[in-house]
Amino acid sequence: MTMLNFTSRALGTVAAAALLSACALPGTPQQAAPTAPLPVAVAAFNMAWAGTTADFAQHLAVCSAPTVNWCDTRARWQPGTTRATPEESARAAACQQATVAAAGGREASMRVAPCSAYRNSTPRAPGAAAPDPAAVRTPGAYQAKLDGLRDTVDALVQREGVRVIAFQEVSSVEAVRAVLGRHSGRFEVCAAPHNAFQTVAFAWDKALSSTAGLCTPHQPLAVLDPPNDAEAFRRVRPGLALALTVNGAPVVFMNVHLKAACASATNSNPRFPARLLTERVEACEVLNRQVPVLESWIEAVAAQTTRFVVLGDFNRRIDEEAAMGLATNQVRADGSDPAGPNPVDAEGRVGTRYLWPEIADGSPALFQLPLQATEAGCSGFTGLDHIVVGAGVHTLLQQHAPADIASRKVPVMGRPDQPIESSDHCPKVARLRL
Repeated sequence: MTMLNFTSRALGTVAAAALLSACALPGTPQQAAPTAPLPVAVAAFNMAWAGTTADFAQHLAVCSAPTVNWCDTRARWQPGTTRATPEESARAAACQQATVAAAGGREASMRVAPCSAYRNSTPRAPGAAAPDPAAVRTPGAYQAKLDGLRDTVDALVQREGVRVIAFQEVSSVEAVRAVLGRHSGRFEVCAAPHNAFQTVAFAWDKALSSTAGLCTPHQPLAVLDPPNDAEAFRRVRPGLALALTVNGAPVVFMNVHLKAACASATNSNPRFPARLLTERVEACEVLNRQVPVLESWIEAVAAQTTRFVVLGDFNRRIDEEAAMGLATNQVRADGSDPAGPNPVDAEGRVGTRYLWPEIADGSPALFQLPLQATEAGCSGFTGLDHIVVGAGVHTLLQQHAPADIASRKVPVMGRPDQPIESSDHCPKVARLRL
């Protein structure tokens, strides 16, 4: 499989064939109506810092260095505040310097999972001692996590019949192939190049598409974090598009993992308070800068085909935003129409306050596949992973399988006592008609 740019040429051949078939002369005998397209199950799965065993060995080597000693490079702030104290910021900066040195430089340090990435999630009784942090610092603990991920993917393929999986928080193609396990030979894989450990990837059934899959990274989505810092070298994840030909027509899947920690416009939890995208909070500012990039990317794909799917970890409760029923003049700070131009300031920010009504402004038409059910045994983050479809996919669902205009969350596999949980996200699954 070759990385190629996603252009109109990738769609031109099948589009031309469809156009010619639609131009039959009057009086031509009518062919039988096409049968309903078969369902194609797809999934979005955030695998929580999933890498290879070699990746974990490097994580252990760097984090156990005496100068690092498992410190946390991220400055934390107390509930109800918008930034860390000067003392906490200084501590995090010192930790970052030590980590960079232990890893062998800035670029090398970006390829190492943070020392706080894997935490002991073993359930404990009320009043019991805190879990031992050393329990997550062994190759055996990490192998148990990978085993759980492999079992989860096996269930997606075998039980759910999933044929396209959009992965988030994965390090490489090799890591994806490891969790595909016995299905690795059946699936093609691609991942977006990135300068950090976490990237996005696709795996798709080779038999699904009548043409070779085309994977195209969307690097503009990988904005600097934090913004406008001359010393910053961290970037959030890029996007990744996968173009296939299914039932003789093009379909494009777009894999996203947007900036975390600005998740809700309505949350009442003081630890994770409600935030608008225009608030002067670091995470919201970064997510805000991704909004015009994401919207432009969706519009560019939609100009080629309405048969597209945007799926992954949005890190924003767009289902809540859709339910708010916001008036057009509430979406942006200046009250302008979200379907109109969205000026970008010198720092890359826009006046967008809510993500969903901004990108779902009708041009193009977007439809969420709402969460219909969460299966027993599925815990972890809720409301962050979404599957959104374009008008072409939505119309086929309405015509042939209206009951499938929904999504489900299915459990992550793993042992009850494993120190590192397989993932803190459950896979989200939908059955599409393509």
